[in-house]
Amino acid sequence: MSLRKAWRDLDRSTVGAAPDRYGVYELGDADGEPTGHAVGVLADELREELAYGDAAKVRWTVARSREHAERLADERF
Repeated sequence: MSLRKAWRDLDRSTVGAAPDRYGVYELGDADGEPTGHAVGVLADELREELAYGDAAKVRWTVARSREHAERLADERF
């Protein structure tokens, strides 16, 4: 299963809009096919993915804590 959110282009403006909070995020290719997911501080994780990764799309859900993000990831993936 995946997150039920619309895909966003993984670009500087999207990364700039990412909250500095824990969450679970999903990465996708240019066609919107999921390629992976992870848990972490969204702004930091997406900056790193933009700089070094090859994903074209992203979507995320904000969590209250790292533990909450991990539970969300377990429920969705």
